[in-house]
Amino acid sequence: MALNPPITDWRGKTVWLIGASSGIGRATAQLLHGQGAQVVVSARHADALERFVAEHPGARALPLDAADPAALRAAADGLERLDAVIYCAGYYRPQRATAYSLAEMQQHLQVNYVGALHMLDAVLPRLLQQGHGHISLVASVAGYSGLPQSLAYGPTKAALINLAETLYLDLHDRGLGVSLVCPGFVQTPLTAHNDFQMPALITPEAAAFAILRGWRRGQFEIHFPKRFTLWMKALALLPYRAYFPAIRRMTGL
Repeated sequence: MALNPPITDWRGKTVWLIGASSGIGRATAQLLHGQGAQVVVSARHADALERFVAEHPGARALPLDAADPAALRAAADGLERLDAVIYCAGYYRPQRATAYSLAEMQQHLQVNYVGALHMLDAVLPRLLQQGHGHISLVASVAGYSGLPQSLAYGPTKAALINLAETLYLDLHDRGLGVSLVCPGFVQTPLTAHNDFQMPALITPEAAAFAILRGWRRGQFEIHFPKRFTLWMKALALLPYRAYFPAIRRMTGL
């Protein structure tokens, strides 16, 4: 059963992607552009956005920092139309409690979670007034449960998962779609920081295809690749006396 209105035709729809200078965000913007969407791309890296616009005629670049609420609000106010907004801005550095950095914890929080709150503040009144539209938050399987080296990253993604679930409960009856994207390992500048073998690693293009397929099916949670994410979901269901030893065996940490 579809939990959201299926999006099968992107022609003429305006889609704002925040965090679209590289990785999943850029690949998704590219795929949406190819399907006829009016794509608006935002990120801090203005040069990367301009290159995207040059390669994708009709796309629009709005450079901004997701941690700047005034910039997000101004960008949202400048859009004549808004049919979907995708928050895919992300920050990741491996961290363990034995090398705790409050600065890194706060940086993860600001980009991965607080930025999403700023986005909601900028777009929710408009979407509620128009009575249609879609909000998508890109989280991670790292938010399912605690993982080694994910001390800073994992909790922010767990917060996004909870946020998306609650948004869905609040907004579904108001005509708005809400989806949650939980990728496994995707080959991006973020995962390049990992110094371990990443199982079931996929390309950003494969991730983008899975995301659009999920929107087309009206899914709430879009997780991929299934051969990895289903395993992570199963692990998260274990009691802690089984979960902790299983994770230690898997990671060697």
